[in-house]
Amino acid sequence: MSTALIRQARAEDVAQILAFITELAIYEKAEREVVATAEDIRRDLFGPHPALYALMMEADGQAVGFAVYFLNYSTWLGRHGIYLEDLYVTPAARGAGYGKQMLQHLAALAVERGYGRMDWSVLDWNQPAIDFYEAAGARAQSDWVGYRLQGQALAEFAAD
Repeated sequence: MSTALIRQARAEDVAQILAFITELAIYEKAEREVVATAEDIRRDLFGPHPALYALMMEADGQAVGFAVYFLNYSTWLGRHGIYLEDLYVTPAARGAGYGKQMLQHLAALAVERGYGRMDWSVLDWNQPAIDFYEAAGARAQSDWVGYRLQGQALAEFAAD
């Protein structure tokens, strides 16, 4: 396994983060759904009250991946947790163990801070990711169904 440097994202990483988000969306067959701009990323990661965090992964001085996460909370555990929004490693860098390093880094952060768990979602057709996460010891939460309210439906519901 190759070792990469994992560090907190900095404001100068915004363009690379947005590029990685776009690459991930292309892989997930959802490129047209990316409407975030560099200014959105800059505001939410580096503004006066960030509630979103990002890590960058570098190998040989080149960015090879990133993770974006935020804190959630389990009322049952009475503890915060990490919700992993995105974990991405460039296709050329896959297979070197970088994704595992990033996931372990986040798990260590959760343990160090006394958080109760880590959560994330994976597309049901993304078997390589499912295999990767299950090999790490994660288990699908098949008894929970995710829901989303967004766009026009969100606005209409809010106005009722």
